[in-house]
Amino acid sequence: MSHWTPDSIPDQTGRTALITGGNSGIGLETARVLATHGARIILAGRSQANLDAAVRQVLAVTPKAVTDTLVVDLSDLASIRDAASRIAETETIDLLFNNAGVMNLPTRQSTRDGFEMTFGTNHLGHFAFDAQLWPAILRSPAPRVVTVSAIAARWPMGQLQDLMSEKRYSGMGAYAKSKRANIVYTLELARRTVGTPLDALVVHPGAAMTNLQQHGNGALAKVFTPIAERLLMGSSEGAAWPSLYAATAAEVTSGQFIGPSGRDQTSGTPKPAKLPRGADDLEQGARLWAESERLTGVVFKA
Repeated sequence: MSHWTPDSIPDQTGRTALITGGNSGIGLETARVLATHGARIILAGRSQANLDAAVRQVLAVTPKAVTDTLVVDLSDLASIRDAASRIAETETIDLLFNNAGVMNLPTRQSTRDGFEMTFGTNHLGHFAFDAQLWPAILRSPAPRVVTVSAIAARWPMGQLQDLMSEKRYSGMGAYAKSKRANIVYTLELARRTVGTPLDALVVHPGAAMTNLQQHGNGALAKVFTPIAERLLMGSSEGAAWPSLYAATAAEVTSGQFIGPSGRDQTSGTPKPAKLPRGADDLEQGARLWAESERLTGVVFKA
């Protein structure tokens, strides 16, 4: 039996997909593929110019695609509130991809609201965005929320302690923390929506060269990046497969962590991946949810 590919995706006509970070990398590839299968696409990102360029790329593949854009800065709670308010009251969101992110910032930076930038964007920004989009998601008869994590979530430095990296900061440590939070959040969301039509899934793309790698340090990164792209890492096209599979395959179940079948991301059907140790701890899930509400000031009524 042949393995799953994006060609296996059923017709998505009548369904709307909102993709954060939809202007490049995995997000743009997710948009391009879903548009070919009939979905209406809402690309969300910080720059209208970049979003418009992404729309042109989608239309170049699918000229009749229905697309919209949404400017939102996930490092700014006011921007999140404004963007979500424009969607929540009138739209129906069938597929929500929490895809945007930042990685390996060389120095500790803060969001407009005072959060450490990586954790504040990758986890808290999406948490606040999802919470305020919730009415639009609940209008869908079969919604799915797909959050993009990373294999870095398994690293020991990713433990959910010192969330703002105030005691000790490293770029990859903050990233690992945020990616573990993506998993813990998704599992808690799945628990809170048991008995509803909603499926909450979390994915990792394996190793891929996307815009997240833009923060590599110094001359070594300039030399290593093209080598890694050719020899060590997959493409953003293959990296989008777990997201697309989680969003559209009939056999997935809420609360699963989905990854590629191997280092070559297109060699087989995406499959359930091993969770980081303790990520499914009930107390940790409840604690992260409560702390996310406290920090953002947003009550998430899932």
